[in-house]
Amino acid sequence: MSEIIQQRSSIKYCVRNQISGTETFRMLQKAFGSNCMSRASDFDWYKLCKEGRERVDDKPHPGRTSTSTDDQHVNKIKELVLENRLLTVRDLTDIVGISEGSVKTILKDHLGLRKVNARLVPKSLNFLENQRRVDVCETMLSDYQDVMKRIITGDESWIYAYDPETGDQSAENRAKGEPKPQNHVKASQNSRSC
Repeated sequence: MSEIIQQRSSIKYCVRNQISGTETFRMLQKAFGSNCMSRASDFDWYKLCKEGRERVDDKPHPGRTSTSTDDQHVNKIKELVLENRLLTVRDLTDIVGISEGSVKTILKDHLGLRKVNARLVPKSLNFLENQRRVDVCETMLSDYQDVMKRIITGDESWIYAYDPETGDQSAENRAKGEPKPQNHVKASQNSRSC
């Protein structure tokens, strides 16, 4: 039961036991501390209970029901996100044809997803990859022994097969508690260092 409902129930109890509105508010402050409802709300509910209101929960609000956060749209967005977690709210809005607010509500409240950015994790070479690089260098030295006499060299250069993305480009939709995505920086297999 929420604290608001508990406070309303307490007010109803005080009204039935003929405790004054002011004393009821003091008791609520003592019991609920900083989460206590305002004095005006307390007196409004005290008056409602005194007039005979029995229910302490909110009455249903009249109004138009939401058609954009129905099961059909929730399932469509779920399918799209499972296909491609990199879709942005704007992409989903354009594909599904509902408002950005509705897409955000579906992602957050219905699917329990949030946008998280990928972390950059440098990739260390294991012993097999290190050995392969040494083998490639030795092969190049043996294959180009006579040509090497005519080549002027500089210091070694590395070519990375990594296309950096911005934080927004690498952000994915993830459920709460799911690990963050990782961008691995990996040297190209074609890179040579001798």
